[in-house]
Amino acid sequence: MIIVDFFRNYLNALVGRNQEFEQLLAAKDISAVREKMIERTQQITDALKEYEVAHHRVMHREDKIVTDKKGKILRREPVWKLPIPYPVYINEIALVFLYGQPVKWLQQSDGTDRAFDKYQEVIKRTRFDSKIRQCKRLAGAETESAMLFRVFKDEEGNPDVQIRVLARSKGDTIYTRFDQFENLLSVGWGYYVKEKEQVVEHFDIFTPTMIYHCAKRALGWEVIEEVNFIGKIPIIYFRQEKEWKGVEPLIEREEFIASRTADTNDYFADPIAIMAAELIKNMPEKKEAAKLLITNDKEGVDKAARYLTWDSAPQSKKDELEWLQTQILRNTFTPNITLDTLKSISQLSAKALRTVMMLADIKASKHKEVHDELLDRTASLITAIIGNVLDVSLHDECEKLVIAHEFTEPFGEDVKEDIDNILRCVDGEILSSESAVEMNPLVRDITIEKQRLAAEKEERMQTQQNIFGDVEGAGPQSATDGDDEEAEEEETETEETDPKQKKAGKQR
Repeated sequence: MIIVDFFRNYLNALVGRNQEFEQLLAAKDISAVREKMIERTQQITDALKEYEVAHHRVMHREDKIVTDKKGKILRREPVWKLPIPYPVYINEIALVFLYGQPVKWLQQSDGTDRAFDKYQEVIKRTRFDSKIRQCKRLAGAETESAMLFRVFKDEEGNPDVQIRVLARSKGDTIYTRFDQFENLLSVGWGYYVKEKEQVVEHFDIFTPTMIYHCAKRALGWEVIEEVNFIGKIPIIYFRQEKEWKGVEPLIEREEFIASRTADTNDYFADPIAIMAAELIKNMPEKKEAAKLLITNDKEGVDKAARYLTWDSAPQSKKDELEWLQTQILRNTFTPNITLDTLKSISQLSAKALRTVMMLADIKASKHKEVHDELLDRTASLITAIIGNVLDVSLHDECEKLVIAHEFTEPFGEDVKEDIDNILRCVDGEILSSESAVEMNPLVRDITIEKQRLAAEKEERMQTQQNIFGDVEGAGPQSATDGDDEEAEEEETETEETDPKQKKAGKQR
């Protein structure tokens, strides 16, 4: 009974919150609506400061003040400020191992070829592969981004769709509203548009049934309502932790060590000449052919004139730098890809590369836990856009269309090995020819490839029929068929036309 009451109260509260939200929308109280939604300004701002090297703390090192013996300031000596773009490198490696190659879409329903062809056309025409890479890069750097599917009418009045990537670094503010079970209820998009001589704040709200286009005017919010014919929220929302989370102090420590080491090198890396006073007076000229240096020092020239050099940096500093680099990359699951590494792995197969890059592969597998769901929702959203907006004649097919996806290896696959395995399975009669075509990694479009193979097979059969005769007619059925009949006919004709030759043959 307690459990039933709990769920009843929860549903009532949820319905109440939804009703309150809808009432605020109906009242066009957009400011109150926005307060009901969540935005991540502080987290994004902090992440961007760490991602952009210009905002690293090492950039705030103060210049060294040089004074005389009396403490009077002579000048300000600039110090080195060497930020290291670790976040950019870590983020790019994570992106490559997840979306380095386009996602492979698979049709898993029958009788939906036209809808699936339209789906692939939308993927290509909207440049989905590049857009999702942008979203992943921005989410890894800023902790969130979004992909907005905008439906509109083109110049000829036909329905069309395009993708707009949303992110704080692009001037967008994303607001979200989830329920207790992490279901997305609505999304808000804040942005600014220059209209005539002033900049106007806009705030669009997307729900499964309606889209509210809001603009802040002098007397309040102007709201234009639009029916959402798609039937789904036309936004794919990306949210994650920053890719370098957990190693921020290590990065900062390495930056300060590198900067202080650079200052030290300016003082001691170049050799310093030490000479006795009398040597300075009789230094040979630069252009003299035979230079002579005379010294009164009894210990010789080596003591009177020499160079002061810094033979090596402290070993402890080298050890710490190596330790920092190792910890930063290992704790972010990022492989250390250098020129030497590339030379050593240039001849490795895809499976061997996956082993060498195990850290990045582990991180990509972790990301797939979330991105599998995002891609499933993407397939559902695009299918709804096709069936409800772009081509209503495909609505029934879109309702039945089932689409799956596969992530592609960033370094490609062992095509030769895969094809050899497929051929063995076909020869062993444990795999059909049709399944072999579907599994062939060289095939781009399975449907078109099957049509081509069927056409080629029909053409070969027609060629054989033209050479050996029509199977359905009374013509010859093989290369030797008909020869015996022709020989018998010739023999009969000979007997009838020349009976005397036959009689003579018998007398012999």
